[in-house]
Order: sequence, then C-alpha cells, then structure tokens
Amino acid sequence: QVQLVESGGGLVEAGGSLKLSCAASGRTASSYGMGWFRQAPGKERESVAAIDLSGGNTIYADSVRGRFIISRDNGKNTVFLQMNNLKPEDTAVYYCAARKVPYIASVSLRDDEYDYWGHGTQVTVSS
Repeated sequence: QVQLVESGGGLVEAGGSLKLSCAASGRTASSYGMGWFRQAPGKERESVAAIDLSGGNTIYADSVRGRFIISRDNGKNTVFLQMNNLKPEDTAVYYCAARKVPYIASVSLRDDEYDYWGHGTQVTVSS
C-alpha cells in the first residue's frame, strides 16, 4: 500500500553533516506517522527519531538528541533526517518506516509498531 525509498547516505568525516530523504509512494505521507531507525553490523536495530502526521510533534533517541533533526514535507510525500556533528558510532544502515496512528499527534520509537519499511541507505562516518 505504501513504498518507501531512502536516499542521501554516504561517507562523511566525523563532525560533518548529512541529510537523508525518504520518498513515499502509493499513499500520501500525511496518512502516516514516520520514523527513522538504524542498524550497525553485529548490532540490533535501534530507534533514531519519529514524527507525527503534521510534523509538529517529534521524539528522539538519547544518542542523537541535539544532533539530528527529523522533519517532513507532506506536500512532497517526503521525510528527512538532518544529521549534524556525526560520530563514528553513527555508522549504520538507516531505514525509513511508516506507521498507522491512533491519533494525529501520535509518535513512537517502537519498531514493532511500524507497518512499512524502506530498504535502507548506508551512512559511514570516518574518524
């Protein structure tokens, strides 16, 4: 019902910035709450950030709060993750996900609450 495609990953030096995009098709982005997750080799998938339908409510994992910003442009069916002051420990495959929501302002960092997933984009931060 919805397809998600991430882009914008790449190689960056520690302290640098990178902006990821997630383009949605099949349904409008405004119909879903959105989240970003990541997974490093040998590690479990972890939450990064989430945003509600309107973009007015956001939450962040402790590890990225103050450095990353999640936003959305519903007119373009796109969600973004601006990553600043990147650290080597941020190296991972980053996934975009969409979820059905019980109310407009709902946000969640629980990966088991998400219904649709992209295939991921690699982010590598060098020392």
